[in-house]
Amino acid sequence: MWGGNNFLIVENDIIYTPKSIVTLIADMIEPFEGKIYDPCCGSGGMFVQSLKFINSHNGNQKNVSIYGQEYTNTTYKLAKMNLAVRGISGNLGDVAGDTFFKDQHPDLKADYIMANPPFNQKQWRADNELVDDARWAGYPTPPTGNANYAWIMHMISKLSEHGTAGFVLANGSMSSNTSGEGDIRQKIIENDLVDCMIALPGQLFYTTQIPVCLWFISKDKRGNNEKGILKRRDRQGETLFIDAREMGSMVNRTLKELTNDDIAKITETYHIWRGEELATESVQKEYDDVAGYCKSATLADIKANDYVLTPGRYVGAAELADDGIPFETKMTELSQTLYNQMNQSDELDKAIRKNLEALGYGE
Repeated sequence: MWGGNNFLIVENDIIYTPKSIVTLIADMIEPFEGKIYDPCCGSGGMFVQSLKFINSHNGNQKNVSIYGQEYTNTTYKLAKMNLAVRGISGNLGDVAGDTFFKDQHPDLKADYIMANPPFNQKQWRADNELVDDARWAGYPTPPTGNANYAWIMHMISKLSEHGTAGFVLANGSMSSNTSGEGDIRQKIIENDLVDCMIALPGQLFYTTQIPVCLWFISKDKRGNNEKGILKRRDRQGETLFIDAREMGSMVNRTLKELTNDDIAKITETYHIWRGEELATESVQKEYDDVAGYCKSATLADIKANDYVLTPGRYVGAAELADDGIPFETKMTELSQTLYNQMNQSDELDKAIRKNLEALGYGE
């Protein structure tokens, strides 16, 4: 069964969420100060990575507060121990508990949310349960057959006025219209909450081949009014799409991971698009769409695509590199190759006919 966002428990083995994904989320949302929350925290890996980010950028981990929750009792204890041995003070609730039915932080408004909810969790509630829950007020009730949008709505409800969330979900969450999921997604988009969508490469997880994506939700895209160290431009009515499916390197026969260069490229694209001045640059860079990789889309663009959030719909195909060979030369070479293949085909046809005639099957 799923034990939360950091690992999957299979026959008592603990399989952690890929470090590169956790690093990417932390580098994207930059949790420097405020309240950090993970509603399905597993062993606490998201928190550990958040503090690593702060320390690597010469920040002060005393400026953040940790909040989390975990369903599995054994994992809940492991998470508390994981934080304790690292000297991290965190509030993981009094007991282990189901986030939907026993919310340990009912009044929390987090500045940052980092999570990897269980993919496509089925029958997470009965038909008559949580129908009028305040967490999806103003939205259709998430369906019983898949908890993806229940997790999304729960996290949105937990964000502060200027909060940002980054989380992993199955690719189906970007386009599904099953049981009203499309209506919920449309409402989220119309409320201008989707800041960035990233399509990730396959084979990143140890135990599942389900393709995944990253959602980044922002409660406030008004730029300079946002809470944070860096000033940002007004992004109202815009969403950044990044197609990273061709990134990553194979670390063994079945497993791929995002490299440090991959993570740097993706995060730099996002921060430039947000209008931030990068620490490594003396002047602020300008964002440009890159065919096949990234696209800044408007709400009108997303509406024209039936409120589907799959990056491939927006970024288009990558431009082919010019190899410098004139078209006439290429056409001559290709034509000669085709004629040679056609001549070979004629010779093969003649040989086949001859063999069939020798066997008494001639025309």
